[in-house]
Amino acid sequence: MVPFSFAPLAFGGHSLLALRNGALFWPARQALLVADLHFEKASWFAKRGQMLPPYDSLATLADLSAVVDALSPREIWCLGDSFHDPKGCERLPAAAQATLRSLTSAARWTWITGNHDAGHDAGLVDRCGGVVVDEAVVDGLVLRHEASARETRPELSGHFHPKLRLRVRGRNVSRICFVATPTKLILPAFGALTGGLDVDHPEIIRAVGPGAEALIPVEDKLLRFKVAA
Repeated sequence: MVPFSFAPLAFGGHSLLALRNGALFWPARQALLVADLHFEKASWFAKRGQMLPPYDSLATLADLSAVVDALSPREIWCLGDSFHDPKGCERLPAAAQATLRSLTSAARWTWITGNHDAGHDAGLVDRCGGVVVDEAVVDGLVLRHEASARETRPELSGHFHPKLRLRVRGRNVSRICFVATPTKLILPAFGALTGGLDVDHPEIIRAVGPGAEALIPVEDKLLRFKVAA
């Protein structure tokens, strides 16, 4: 049995499956989509004097490996900011590099560039395998890092690390979530050290427009919450 719960999600004329950990599975293509891995974020901060536990990349890779082992996807799409900066790949510890190279060689792996890992010159030069593109159109779905308010086609993206904050039984609760409209679907950050932006933040509303919902996969269904514009 696959050790993950899936919630069915119809989007852009396709049947998808949302995972509680923020990944998205596309059964018809046997494709796995993740956003905002932010490999080597801790080491980037450490070089600037802010010391953080240096295990974020290994933790993210362990979570990603578990999903890949369970689903055996033929395609893997990373929707930008996979590394926290253009040199993040070369700072990966040897064990993390070996794990990542094993993953990228086992499937058709595509890195979509984001604002962190694109860089100003060469961008992602060595990324431990896979191919790099700025964006892609796959079976009618636009795959890019940051949602475009001008895009009218169905679009999958990341960038904002959306989270929903709720008050439940007198306690404040925060959960990663997908943000959806009929033509926009923003994935939460998959990385272990990423933080999050409230779903009603003006930048998210600007990108997706009014009428958005926050989606939280629970067991085999989606909990839906209206996002205040």
